[in-house]
Amino acid sequence: MSFDADLLADRRRLRRRLSWWRAVAFLLVIAALLAAAWFMRDRVGAGERQIAKIEISGFISGDDRTLDLIKRVRESKAVDAVLVEISSPGGTTSGSEAIYQELRRLSAEKPTVAVVDSMAASGAYITAIATDHIVSRETSLVGSIGVLFQFPNFTNLLDHVGVNVESIKSSPLKAAPSGFEPTSPEARAAIASLVSDSFDWFKRLVRERRSFNDAQLNAVADGRVFTGHQALGLKLVDEIGGERQAIAWLEREKKITRDLPVREWKRRSSDSDWGLWSALGTGATLLGFHDLAAVFDRLDNQLAAQRLDGLLALWHPSLEK
Repeated sequence: MSFDADLLADRRRLRRRLSWWRAVAFLLVIAALLAAAWFMRDRVGAGERQIAKIEISGFISGDDRTLDLIKRVRESKAVDAVLVEISSPGGTTSGSEAIYQELRRLSAEKPTVAVVDSMAASGAYITAIATDHIVSRETSLVGSIGVLFQFPNFTNLLDHVGVNVESIKSSPLKAAPSGFEPTSPEARAAIASLVSDSFDWFKRLVRERRSFNDAQLNAVADGRVFTGHQALGLKLVDEIGGERQAIAWLEREKKITRDLPVREWKRRSSDSDWGLWSALGTGATLLGFHDLAAVFDRLDNQLAAQRLDGLLALWHPSLEK
């Protein structure tokens, strides 16, 4: 009986040691994966002639990571042309302007083509017109040429609960409009002038990039979105299709070598999350786990989302009573 008990105890100790070494080995593999992803993040396919693909999706803020991505693609000698895949309702006007300017620098050096997936509205349409050619699916949403300034007003709610918010300002228009007091006509006029000036800037971009006359511009610049099919007739886009049609246009019109591989370029990791999810995504890609890489990339993008601020070039459906 004593011998059996000792043997059982030895087996349990051995099993615990084996489990511990398995955990250590797993952690070492993860560490090696992160290290490999860190050192290889900018080298995957870097020396191979290619068509680079950049994704512009979600809220457009003009963040440094996206601007850096476009710059790296522009500076790469391996990239012969660029696909800009767009699926976004827009974003801030300043962020959209920053993306537009960086894409125009890119387009000055390499052929670019935008592929509208689900939507290229407002600020995302500004992104699209920064390229040389726009391809859209028939049912994609395109347009929403306009500028928006929204703010909540809580005055009725505060009156109802008996709360009064007081402020001391250097001038009546300081910190106006405020959600804690009725908006004065002067404050409303000041905000309207900002919106109007930004709207004029938006329309100038569309006029220049799409070669519109006054009638053509007025027909599309009332804030509406159009289907890709409608947008083609209105000359907001150049062609109906997807990535295949975009590549065919590059080969036909820009003399890009046929059958070049399309390589998706990723944003560098953000400082705020130490690059964990981005590095894991790159490592999963290197090992061939593309679905897992997509999950890590989505987590990285969510953690990098920035605070909304300023004027918006953003489309969203309104809810009518």
